Amino acid sequence: MTVFFQLAVSCALALAVCVGAVGYFRTVRTPRPPIGVFNGADIFLMMGFVLALPYLYLALPGTVLPVVLAVAFAGGLSVGYQPVIGDGRLRWALIAALIAAVLGAHLAFGDTAAPYWIANSCVVGLVVVSATNINVQGGMRLKNVAWFLLALTAYDAFFAWVVPLTEELSDAIQGYPFAPAAGLRIGEDLGAVLGMGDLLAYALFTTAAYKAYGKAGLRTGIVLVVLFGAVAPVATLHIVGAVTGHAAALIPAQVFFGPAAFAGHLLLRRRGPERRMAELAFRRDRIGAPTTTAALPVGPQVTGPGGPQ
Repeated sequence: MTVFFQLAVSCALALAVCVGAVGYFRTVRTPRPPIGVFNGADIFLMMGFVLALPYLYLALPGTVLPVVLAVAFAGGLSVGYQPVIGDGRLRWALIAALIAAVLGAHLAFGDTAAPYWIANSCVVGLVVVSATNINVQGGMRLKNVAWFLLALTAYDAFFAWVVPLTEELSDAIQGYPFAPAAGLRIGEDLGAVLGMGDLLAYALFTTAAYKAYGKAGLRTGIVLVVLFGAVAPVATLHIVGAVTGHAAALIPAQVFFGPAAFAGHLLLRRRGPERRMAELAFRRDRIGAPTTTAALPVGPQVTGPGGPQ
C-alpha cells in the first residue's frame, strides 16, 4: 500500500509542476531580464547559491526559519505572477491568502496532516512554476539545465551519503510551517514528500526541452521525469529496505534524474540547434501586444521520497 501511495503522489506532483510550467510558458511572456545568455559562469554561480542555501537555513533560529521561508515564497509568487495579475493590490491579497492558508492549516491540523501538505504543496508548486519560467524565458537553455542537473547530482549524493546536510535540513524544518517541499501525509503510515529543489529540476528540464525542441522535447522531459524523477527513487527506496531489512532514510532523486536528463539532452540535440525565445510565438502576450514572430517548425527533480532538499 505504501509503495503505491508514494508512487502515485510522486508522479502526480512531478507531472503537475511540469505541466504547470509548460502551460505558463505557452501562455505568459515574462519580462526578459537585462542579462546576456547563460554560460558556464552562470552555472557556477547557481551551484554556489545552491551550496550556500542549506547552511543559511541551518544557521537561522528555528522560529525565524519559517518566517524567512514565508517571505521567500511570497516574493517568488509576486515576481513570477506579476505578468498574470498586473494589479499589485490584488496580487498581494491573493498571495497573503495563500500564505495564510498554509499557516492556518498548520496551526489547525499540524505538519503531518493532509490539509497542511495540500496547502503547502500548492504554494511550493506555484513558486516552482514561476521560478522555472523566469529562468527559461530569461535565457536558460537546455544544455545549461542539463549541466546544472549533472552538477546537482554530485551535490545531492555527497550531502546525502557523505555529509548528512540534507538530513539535517530535513530535521531542522520538522514541526514548522512553509516546508520547502511538496507532498501528502495521511496519518502516521502514509506519506510521500518531494523536495522543492527536485520539483524545480523536473520543471526546468521539461520546460527548457519544450522551448528547445517543441513536442519532442516535451515528450522526452515527461518520460524522464516520471521514470527517473518519480518511479526510480521510490522503487529504490523500497528495494533497499527489502534487501537490507532496514528502511532507507534518504534516496536523492537527482542521483537518478540528473544523469538521465543529461542523456536526454544529448539525445535531443541530435535534432539540431535549440530554439530561442525570439523564435517562438505565444498564445497571448500578457505584458503588451500579441507577439507576431512565428514559431519555427520542429522535427519528427523526494529530495525523493526521503525528505525535502
